[in-house]
Amino acid sequence: MADAVWFITYKLKKDTSVEAFLLASEKCNNVVLSRQKGFIAWDVLRDGDTWVDLVKWETAEDAQNGETAGSDNPASHAFYSFIDMDTCKLTLYLVEKHH
Repeated sequence: MADAVWFITYKLKKDTSVEAFLLASEKCNNVVLSRQKGFIAWDVLRDGDTWVDLVKWETAEDAQNGETAGSDNPASHAFYSFIDMDTCKLTLYLVEKHH
């Protein structure tokens, strides 16, 4: 079970292909995030034009270390190229209780 979760909200750039974005997120997951220590899962959620990445980590330290993962990786750059970075907000939550 996760002990830390990234809750990242953002909007995509205008005229972005959702299909292309989802392919880029899958590649970023496979090449970058899923290879990080403590990574558990990454869910991509959507409500209208607002997107949420829910990324689960084993520990808060793993989550903090993951923030710089893939900074030099082309898969990360391709993923971020779809996002309006002015709308992007990452919050790290610690899990207090699992039900």
